[in-house]
Amino acid sequence: MTQTILDSRYAWFRLAVTLLIAMVGNVGMWAVIVVMPSVEAEFGVARAASTYPYTLTMIGFALGNYYIGRAVDRFGVSRTLIAAAVAVSLGIAAAAMSPSFAIVSALHLLVGFGTAASFGPLIADISQWFHKRRGIAVALAASGNYLAGAIWPLLLEGVLADYGWRGAYWVLAVAVTGIVVPLTLLLRRQVPEEVTAQVAIAAQARAQSTRFSPRMLMWLLAIAGIGCCVAMSMPQVHIVSLSVDRGYGPAVGAEVLSLMLVGGVFSRLISGLLADRIGGVPTLLIGSTLQAIALFLYLPFDGIVSLYLVSLIFGLSQGGIVPSYAIIVREYMPPKEAGERVGFVMMATILGMALGGWLSGWIFDVTGSYQWAFLNGIAWNILNIGIILMVVLRGRSGSAPSGQLAT
Repeated sequence: MTQTILDSRYAWFRLAVTLLIAMVGNVGMWAVIVVMPSVEAEFGVARAASTYPYTLTMIGFALGNYYIGRAVDRFGVSRTLIAAAVAVSLGIAAAAMSPSFAIVSALHLLVGFGTAASFGPLIADISQWFHKRRGIAVALAASGNYLAGAIWPLLLEGVLADYGWRGAYWVLAVAVTGIVVPLTLLLRRQVPEEVTAQVAIAAQARAQSTRFSPRMLMWLLAIAGIGCCVAMSMPQVHIVSLSVDRGYGPAVGAEVLSLMLVGGVFSRLISGLLADRIGGVPTLLIGSTLQAIALFLYLPFDGIVSLYLVSLIFGLSQGGIVPSYAIIVREYMPPKEAGERVGFVMMATILGMALGGWLSGWIFDVTGSYQWAFLNGIAWNILNIGIILMVVLRGRSGSAPSGQLAT
């Protein structure tokens, strides 16, 4: 029964629908980065203050990954996604009509909360439909987030130039509900109870094979996730502003961001294939180490060609990090708790993005340069590597391939 459901033709169809939903549903996370220079100019706020909408988006995104994940465990993914899509559209539309920077910022908390449904909860759902190819399935689902960041800034570039950031937000408000809701209706089917029971037994056996309890491992992953994502946020959040500061303009910044995220998509796919062979923990360690190396490359180079090249290298280095956390959680945690457990770790990584986005802006305001912001990110990245290395060294079978488990 398990093998006829998991990795089946329907599972791959469901993955395709999941990817489409993620490509649209995650737009709320990236649109705020693209409009950040325009919002800063309209309201006349400082660089650190201009990151408040993004920071609140990421706080909402973090909370949404956890609480919407719990809702998915209880009510199913379809109904939960519909409610979240409506919330995103309402938040974006209200922001487009808002007269003050404070209101615009506050509304992004709702935008981020609803956007979360298309990330951690959606990844947790699709992970339950795969066994041998769980790594690549999770990687593909997670790639929807980066594809949203790669595609939508380019699609909105003309709207942004002609109608400003408010016009771009109106386009997004209509697109999210109009596209996500019909697709979500295709996800009403659930994994049979007998399959879930078999998966639970296998997950428990794997958890007992390591010297870390599932709860302890979850907290270690959460702390590591904060560290890696504080580091990750420096280029992702500030690349458009960095391009403007260097005189290249916001259009170049949007192109660099898209290139970075396209590299991240390839990185996620490669990491997913790797995780199917060697497991989630060593895959995470490899990705974190490569990210630290890429961050160092930003320090000595400041030309436009190097900006494109280093950003591509950065994207190719770090894209597989966040999906690896979800794979590890699914390797060790009961399937009925997948939404909540994956959501908790995703919440930690996103809080790291929120903290890092604000912290990098604050460091820029204090120093007048992004150099120290990059060094700050590298330090947090080293913390992440230390924790994951400890898990690798202490876990007796933490590096076992997920494909070897009957999950």
